[in-house]
Amino acid sequence: MRVIINSTFQLCGLVALATLYSSSAIAAGLPQLDFATFPPQLIWLVITFCVLMFFMTRFIIPKISEVLEERQHRIDDNLKRAENFQSSAEVAASAYERTLADAHAAAHKIVLDANKSISDNAAKKQDELSREMELEIKNAESRIMEEKKVAMQGINEVASEIALDIAEKVYGKRLSEQDAKKLVVEVIEENK
Repeated sequence: MRVIINSTFQLCGLVALATLYSSSAIAAGLPQLDFATFPPQLIWLVITFCVLMFFMTRFIIPKISEVLEERQHRIDDNLKRAENFQSSAEVAASAYERTLADAHAAAHKIVLDANKSISDNAAKKQDELSREMELEIKNAESRIMEEKKVAMQGINEVASEIALDIAEKVYGKRLSEQDAKKLVVEVIEENK
Protein backbone atom coordinates (compact mmCIF):
# COMPACT_ATOMS: atom_id res chain seq x y z
CA MET A 1 0.00 0.00 0.00
CA ARG A 2 2.83 2.31 0.84
CA VAL A 3 4.29 1.60 -2.58
CA ILE A 4 1.10 2.77 -4.28
CA ILE A 5 1.03 6.03 -2.31
CA ASN A 6 4.68 6.72 -3.04
CA SER A 7 4.19 5.96 -6.72
CA THR A 8 1.19 8.31 -6.91
CA PHE A 9 3.16 11.17 -5.37
CA GLN A 10 6.01 10.57 -7.74
CA LEU A 11 3.63 10.50 -10.71
CA CYS A 12 2.10 13.80 -9.66
CA GLY A 13 5.51 15.31 -9.32
CA LEU A 14 6.41 14.18 -12.82
CA VAL A 15 3.21 15.67 -14.24
CA ALA A 16 3.99 18.98 -12.56
CA LEU A 17 7.51 18.99 -13.95
CA ALA A 18 6.25 18.03 -17.36
CA THR A 19 3.83 20.91 -17.50
CA LEU A 20 6.58 23.32 -16.61
CA TYR A 21 8.98 22.04 -19.21
CA SER A 22 6.49 20.89 -21.94
CA SER A 23 7.02 23.77 -24.26
CA SER A 24 10.76 23.62 -23.93
CA ALA A 25 10.64 19.81 -24.20
CA ILE A 26 8.80 19.91 -27.54
CA ALA A 27 11.28 22.43 -28.81
CA ALA A 28 14.12 20.23 -27.67
CA GLY A 29 12.63 17.19 -29.42
CA LEU A 30 11.30 15.31 -26.40
CA PRO A 31 7.66 14.34 -27.23
CA GLN A 32 7.25 12.21 -24.08
CA LEU A 33 7.35 15.40 -22.05
CA ASP A 34 4.64 17.06 -24.17
CA PHE A 35 1.61 17.80 -21.99
CA ALA A 36 -0.80 16.90 -24.78
CA THR A 37 0.47 13.29 -24.81
CA PHE A 38 0.29 12.83 -21.02
CA PRO A 39 -3.22 11.32 -20.68
CA PRO A 40 -2.48 8.23 -22.85
CA GLN A 41 0.88 7.86 -21.15
CA LEU A 42 -0.82 8.04 -17.76
CA ILE A 43 -3.39 5.44 -18.79
CA TRP A 44 -0.65 3.05 -19.96
CA LEU A 45 1.28 3.80 -16.80
CA VAL A 46 -1.72 2.88 -14.63
CA ILE A 47 -2.42 -0.27 -16.69
CA THR A 48 1.24 -1.36 -16.51
CA PHE A 49 1.37 -0.54 -12.84
CA CYS A 50 -1.79 -2.55 -12.11
CA VAL A 51 -0.51 -5.56 -14.10
CA LEU A 52 2.84 -5.40 -12.37
CA MET A 53 1.14 -4.97 -9.00
CA PHE A 54 -1.10 -7.97 -9.73
CA PHE A 55 1.91 -10.17 -10.62
CA MET A 56 3.83 -8.89 -7.64
CA THR A 57 1.04 -9.56 -5.14
CA ARG A 58 -0.02 -12.90 -6.63
CA PHE A 59 3.27 -14.54 -7.56
CA ILE A 60 6.46 -12.75 -6.57
CA ILE A 61 5.68 -11.39 -3.08
CA PRO A 62 4.24 -14.74 -1.84
CA LYS A 63 7.34 -16.55 -3.11
CA ILE A 64 9.62 -14.01 -1.46
CA SER A 65 7.66 -14.17 1.81
CA GLU A 66 7.68 -17.98 1.58
CA VAL A 67 11.46 -17.97 1.12
CA LEU A 68 11.85 -15.52 3.99
CA GLU A 69 9.61 -17.62 6.24
CA GLU A 70 11.49 -20.78 5.29
CA ARG A 71 14.77 -19.03 5.91
CA GLN A 72 13.58 -17.76 9.31
CA HIS A 73 12.32 -21.26 10.14
CA ARG A 74 15.73 -22.70 9.19
CA ILE A 75 17.48 -20.07 11.30
CA ASP A 76 15.23 -20.86 14.27
CA ASP A 77 15.85 -24.60 13.83
CA ASN A 78 19.59 -24.01 13.61
CA LEU A 79 19.48 -21.87 16.75
CA LYS A 80 17.54 -24.58 18.59
CA ARG A 81 20.01 -27.22 17.44
CA ALA A 82 22.89 -24.97 18.45
CA GLU A 83 21.35 -24.55 21.91
CA ASN A 84 20.91 -28.32 22.17
CA PHE A 85 24.49 -28.87 21.07
CA GLN A 86 25.68 -26.26 23.54
CA SER A 87 23.77 -27.86 26.41
CA SER A 88 25.04 -31.32 25.47
CA ALA A 89 28.56 -29.91 25.15
CA GLU A 90 28.24 -28.38 28.62
CA VAL A 91 27.04 -31.72 30.00
CA ALA A 92 29.91 -33.49 28.26
CA ALA A 93 32.38 -30.90 29.54
CA SER A 94 31.15 -31.28 33.12
CA ALA A 95 31.31 -35.08 32.78
CA TYR A 96 34.83 -34.73 31.39
CA GLU A 97 35.81 -32.46 34.28
CA ARG A 98 34.40 -34.95 36.81
CA THR A 99 36.15 -37.84 35.10
CA LEU A 100 39.39 -35.89 34.99
CA ALA A 101 39.08 -34.98 38.68
CA ASP A 102 38.35 -38.62 39.54
CA ALA A 103 41.34 -39.73 37.48
CA HIS A 104 43.57 -37.18 39.25
CA ALA A 105 42.32 -38.38 42.64
CA ALA A 106 42.85 -42.03 41.67
CA ALA A 107 46.34 -41.27 40.34
CA HIS A 108 47.18 -39.38 43.54
CA LYS A 109 45.95 -42.31 45.63
CA ILE A 110 47.99 -44.74 43.52
CA VAL A 111 51.09 -42.58 43.97
CA LEU A 112 50.52 -42.38 47.73
CA ASP A 113 49.95 -46.14 47.94
CA ALA A 114 53.08 -46.77 45.87
CA ASN A 115 55.14 -44.43 48.07
CA LYS A 116 53.79 -46.12 51.20
CA SER A 117 54.48 -49.56 49.76
CA ILE A 118 58.00 -48.53 48.76
CA SER A 119 58.71 -47.03 52.18
CA ASP A 120 57.26 -50.11 53.92
CA ASN A 121 59.38 -52.39 51.77
CA ALA A 122 62.44 -50.23 52.41
CA ALA A 123 61.78 -50.33 56.17
CA LYS A 124 61.36 -54.11 56.06
CA LYS A 125 64.57 -54.52 54.07
CA GLN A 126 66.33 -52.14 56.47
CA ASP A 127 65.11 -54.19 59.44
CA GLU A 128 66.19 -57.43 57.76
CA LEU A 129 69.60 -55.97 56.95
CA SER A 130 69.95 -54.66 60.51
CA ARG A 131 69.13 -58.09 61.93
CA GLU A 132 71.52 -59.77 59.50
CA MET A 133 74.24 -57.26 60.35
CA GLU A 134 73.67 -57.73 64.09
CA LEU A 135 73.82 -61.49 63.62
CA GLU A 136 77.02 -61.20 61.60
CA ILE A 137 78.49 -58.82 64.20
CA LYS A 138 77.66 -61.27 66.99
CA ASN A 139 79.11 -64.14 64.96
CA ALA A 140 82.22 -62.08 64.24
CA GLU A 141 82.56 -61.11 67.91
CA SER A 142 82.24 -64.72 68.99
CA ARG A 143 84.83 -65.76 66.39
CA ILE A 144 87.09 -62.94 67.50
CA MET A 145 86.70 -64.03 71.11
CA GLU A 146 87.51 -67.61 70.15
CA GLU A 147 90.46 -66.46 68.10
CA LYS A 148 91.52 -64.25 70.99
CA LYS A 149 91.36 -67.21 73.36
CA VAL A 150 93.32 -69.29 70.90
CA ALA A 151 95.75 -66.45 70.42
CA MET A 152 96.02 -65.91 74.15
CA GLN A 153 96.73 -69.55 74.66
CA GLY A 154 99.31 -69.35 71.92
CA ILE A 155 100.70 -66.20 73.52
CA ASN A 156 100.86 -67.94 76.88
CA GLU A 157 102.85 -70.75 75.36
CA VAL A 158 105.12 -68.44 73.40
CA ALA A 159 105.47 -66.11 76.38
CA SER A 160 106.31 -69.13 78.57
CA GLU A 161 108.99 -70.26 76.16
CA ILE A 162 110.36 -66.71 75.87
CA ALA A 163 110.29 -66.36 79.67
CA LEU A 164 112.17 -69.67 79.99
CA ASP A 165 114.73 -68.54 77.43
CA ILE A 166 115.13 -65.11 79.07
CA ALA A 167 115.37 -66.58 82.57
CA GLU A 168 117.93 -69.05 81.34
CA LYS A 169 119.99 -66.32 79.71
CA VAL A 170 119.61 -63.86 82.57
CA TYR A 171 119.99 -66.28 85.49
CA GLY A 172 121.82 -68.99 83.78
CA LYS A 173 119.32 -71.52 85.10
CA ARG A 174 116.42 -73.11 83.39
CA LEU A 175 112.97 -72.75 85.08
CA SER A 176 110.35 -75.41 84.87
CA GLU A 177 107.67 -74.97 82.23
CA GLN A 178 104.91 -74.95 84.85
CA ASP A 179 106.55 -72.14 86.79
CA ALA A 180 107.06 -70.14 83.59
CA LYS A 181 103.40 -70.60 82.56
CA LYS A 182 102.23 -69.65 86.00
CA LEU A 183 104.38 -66.52 85.99
CA VAL A 184 103.15 -65.51 82.48
CA VAL A 185 99.48 -65.97 83.51
CA GLU A 186 100.02 -63.78 86.59
CA VAL A 187 101.63 -61.00 84.51
CA ILE A 188 98.84 -61.15 81.93
CA GLU A 189 96.20 -61.04 84.66
CA GLU A 190 97.85 -57.97 86.20
CA ASN A 191 97.89 -56.13 82.86
CA LYS A 192 94.27 -56.72 82.01
